[in-house]
Amino acid sequence: MLAAVYVGPTSAIAQTPNSDLNLSPEVIEQSPVLQRWLDSIPNLSEDIRNDPSFVTRVQLGYSYFPSSDSTSGFIIGVEDAFIGKTPLTVSADYQQNFRGDRQAYGADLHYYVLPLGGYVNVSPIVGYRYAKAANDYSVSGANVGVRLRAVPSRTGAADITLDQSWIVGDSEGLSITQVNVGYALTQDLRLSTDLEWQRTADEGDSRVGVNLEWFY
Repeated sequence: MLAAVYVGPTSAIAQTPNSDLNLSPEVIEQSPVLQRWLDSIPNLSEDIRNDPSFVTRVQLGYSYFPSSDSTSGFIIGVEDAFIGKTPLTVSADYQQNFRGDRQAYGADLHYYVLPLGGYVNVSPIVGYRYAKAANDYSVSGANVGVRLRAVPSRTGAADITLDQSWIVGDSEGLSITQVNVGYALTQDLRLSTDLEWQRTADEGDSRVGVNLEWFY
């Protein structure tokens, strides 16, 4: 139906009465897209530029800690909860092994500096994080860094995210590198894999995760 409407100059759509389009009122009522086009001509390039190419996700997953005696654990979290219609998002997570001696949690703010609809974006990371690895280290404090995201397929269908941050303000600093690759299985569910490395001046730890993510 929409293809039949979009014939000739776009300005003709808004100026053409509904009866001339040969569309029943029921069809128009059931199509927000048609209603919008009949009301006024949208700026499609601007919409695509600013409509986020990624979505908010709730995450639950299995984690494997090869450097902590090959123990297993879990992770729960939320990624990129948008604050209003701004490029500012909040992410938070909690992770630990089932033995209880490997643990990390925190929350971060991200402000995406490029248009949200693009295939590539970057944002600073500012937040708080706590990390503990058995008897090797226990670090907490401000978490600052940068996020780089590539989005080959929009609206959460597929993306690759690289985070690099540092916990500062403690007696011992900690560097955190994380790579997450996600791919949608259905309209509301996707599978992701993440790799994480934590390093102090003297010690290091790693994690491999497989997660289910629900679009929110």
